[in-house]
Amino acid sequence: MSSITFPYAGPNHASSSSVSMSDSQYGGRFSASYEPPSDTSSFQMNPLSSHPPRTPRTSIVSNGSHIFGTDIYDTKADAGEKPLEIEAEDSEEEDEKPGSAKSRVRREDVWREMLKSSNGRDKAFKIIQYSMKMYLLFHLAVTSSPVFRGHKRPPWEAELLRRLTSAIAGFSLTRKCLILFNWLPPLTSILAQHSSDPYATNKSKQKPLLHTFLHAPPPVLLEFVNGLADDAATFSRLGLIGKRTGERAGRLADWCWFASTLVNLVENSVERSVILDLQHQVESRLYAESMAGGATSKSNPSASKLDEKELVRLQRQDHWIQVTRLKLLMDLIFVSYDVFRFKRAKGQVQTFAGLASAALSTAKLYDRHKNLLSKTHTH
Repeated sequence: MSSITFPYAGPNHASSSSVSMSDSQYGGRFSASYEPPSDTSSFQMNPLSSHPPRTPRTSIVSNGSHIFGTDIYDTKADAGEKPLEIEAEDSEEEDEKPGSAKSRVRREDVWREMLKSSNGRDKAFKIIQYSMKMYLLFHLAVTSSPVFRGHKRPPWEAELLRRLTSAIAGFSLTRKCLILFNWLPPLTSILAQHSSDPYATNKSKQKPLLHTFLHAPPPVLLEFVNGLADDAATFSRLGLIGKRTGERAGRLADWCWFASTLVNLVENSVERSVILDLQHQVESRLYAESMAGGATSKSNPSASKLDEKELVRLQRQDHWIQVTRLKLLMDLIFVSYDVFRFKRAKGQVQTFAGLASAALSTAKLYDRHKNLLSKTHTH
């Protein structure tokens, strides 16, 4: 309990009263650096004030002249609002840091990180391979036109075409070797599922491994079979397996690629519908706040900022989902010519689809590595 002395206001007014420190809602109005008047250490009221006398307030300076900070007068509501403001400031700092770090990331660093992985080298070689194919396709269209049909071609042109054709075949085989043993990730996933069978109490009651393979998710199983078939076709091109076996393996790999592309397109559509639904919910909240005259945003500005950041994140995610869908469509067009053995405009369509797929997948991988590098620069 603290004792405070008030000035004499009349016969009906007490000269002193004891006020509990529980009246903390008035303490926050005074700073911790408050200095009392020199003539007294008690709370003084202006006798010439036109306002009526108010309820006595607790002094922040005790008789012992001990000064307390204003944090001891904070109510529970104030204590609950401060962490929210701190979290909002932290999130703003986190958003600003990656942006500044992302601008400092150089293209050379991103490509260096990409080319460290076999996936990045595969994308780079694919762009080079199909760029050469596009050049050969354009060259064939130009030379077969009536304008240049009767002209004599220079001798170096035939040698250049031969070298480009050989380079295209070399890049194709190199890419096949880069993706060897791609069946290991789905295999480890299936084995992990088999070892963590919750219904098996001991090894004698554990389900057979074949049962786990047959009940694996279709995308995982397709990726596993596709990896094995691709490896067999690659070994055939290297001369380790017979040509007939390699052709059958390549045929099976094409069918697995076709089926997995369809599955991925379905998953992509479902994922985009979920993202669009979440985006619509955030936009609805922001629209409701704007129609409320800004009262909601003023009372809780951190919630509005979080909604705006969430909307930007969802829009960015939707953008890359659409890029992935376009890439899958290009893959579907490419592999359909091999699966169904279409002949009409096969070279032109597959060249364009392959180059477009390579560009889209490389852009997605480039953005992923750039974000990783920007995060490492912030830490």
